[in-house]
Amino acid sequence: MQKFNSKFKTDLKARCYRFSLDVIAFIDTLPNQRSCWIIADQLLRSAMSIGANLVEGSAASSRLEFKKFHEIALKSANETKYWLGLLRDSGKGDRQKIDILLQEVDELSRMIAAGIIKLKSS
Repeated sequence: MQKFNSKFKTDLKARCYRFSLDVIAFIDTLPNQRSCWIIADQLLRSAMSIGANLVEGSAASSRLEFKKFHEIALKSANETKYWLGLLRDSGKGDRQKIDILLQEVDELSRMIAAGIIKLKSS
């Protein structure tokens, strides 16, 4: 079980890292408009915060602190969904690319939420 749990955490962090890179690439395709700059800035911050908080949580000094970093990562994932939805619904970005990013951030948030639930129950 320990090997699986360790691999799961590594895979989650790797997926978050890859997601951040995908968001960076996507942002570079947005129109050069003021509204896009502002949304892109917020999207970039929230998307990168997901993985950054998981990595920071790895060095937590207590179980409570570890859980808190995961909760922050989950909040960042939810915020990322908001910004992607805004870009999709405003027609500012490629809908197909946004849908792929939304699907990935939804999966990431489900994985993080499952981990939080497990932490709370033990």
